[in-house]
Amino acid sequence: MEHFEISGGNRLKGKIDIGGAKNAALPILAACILCEDEVLLKNVPDLTDVRSMLTLLNRLGVQSERDDDGTLHIRVVDEMNCHAEYELVSKMRASVCVMGPLLAKRKRAQVAMPGGCAIGYRPVNLHLRGFEALGAEYELSGGDMMIRAKKLKGAEMFLGGAFGPSVTGTANVITAAVLAEGRTVIESAACEPEVTDLADFLNACGARINGQGTPRITIDGVASLKGCTHEIIPDRVETGTYMIASAITNGELELVGGRLEHLIAAVDSLRRIGVIVERSEKGISVSSARRLEPVEITTQPYPGFPTDLQAQTMALLCLADGNSVVTEKIYTDRFHHVAELKRMGANIRREGGTAIIHGVKKLIGAPVMASDLRASAALILAGLIAKGQTRVSRAYHIDRGYLNIEEKLAAVGADIRRVGE
Repeated sequence: MEHFEISGGNRLKGKIDIGGAKNAALPILAACILCEDEVLLKNVPDLTDVRSMLTLLNRLGVQSERDDDGTLHIRVVDEMNCHAEYELVSKMRASVCVMGPLLAKRKRAQVAMPGGCAIGYRPVNLHLRGFEALGAEYELSGGDMMIRAKKLKGAEMFLGGAFGPSVTGTANVITAAVLAEGRTVIESAACEPEVTDLADFLNACGARINGQGTPRITIDGVASLKGCTHEIIPDRVETGTYMIASAITNGELELVGGRLEHLIAAVDSLRRIGVIVERSEKGISVSSARRLEPVEITTQPYPGFPTDLQAQTMALLCLADGNSVVTEKIYTDRFHHVAELKRMGANIRREGGTAIIHGVKKLIGAPVMASDLRASAALILAGLIAKGQTRVSRAYHIDRGYLNIEEKLAAVGADIRRVGE
């Protein structure tokens, strides 16, 4: 099994290219089920999760081919199969994004229940509530969600949940509603840039969606969707992760393609910590003061502080001069990185959904184990500044969301390498 070996202490300096957003690419790939003609998608990252989605789509009769320049050509060739099996859904929870497109285009969807994951259980009740409002019926059979509808009709619905709007739920309902008869209004819709990118893609294919990026989205159903050419937005979580890499090493990085407007809450927190974040000609430039200030952070739905940057920011706050408080409001079990950071000398105390971080003078390299995608990133960031050598096992977690992370970091001065099979 592959792992990363890192010798800490090097200051990062240079440029890093930001890739396409995984969390935008996955629902857009699923939405290609809706299209009558070929779709060309640019800036799709060649990540493990993307490959898993393409494998699932192939099982559902959707062919894909990647050009040398990275452009994906996607076309539906067979509409008979509507079953997303557990074998594939268990590998990647975003597989549930095929429910809406299958229901809208093929009038039925059979999708394995995704179950839990390392950061906690994430239910699909909001997805099903939205489908039911559109006129669908569903039942659970043999671990699969069986969803059917002879005809979908537009409706008004509220999609707010206990922890705020559901991003994948909003995406699923949008993709179901685009071919429904009449108007659909989603109140308390997710506002994330990835949802906006999905809506922009669908509109380019002939859909009629308005209000994306706000809590109220309206969809006027159309008879069919054609194909289009669309470029996936840059990955804001990858951007934020490399911002923190620059800050934790007291480095100077330019993140080419990064969009500051997608990270306003995170940038605000980083600036309060002492990180200098500015727009550059090609993206975002990041440097930091030598003294890091403690802060209080609470994760929230967009445009609030993103849960996907919580672990990485905690690694940075381990070195702040004082006590910081991080409260997780989205996935309250998302603290598996805490125990591993403590192995490196961090002083962190967890109280329910809150972690209290007492800043230390230095971190010490140690063998640590990644539990999920963003925890992997946090441990790599900690390793960049830790004294001595850090070994981060389970490299496969990082490959789900970061393309060639060790190559990008090594190119700007990090002493990091991938080891193993």
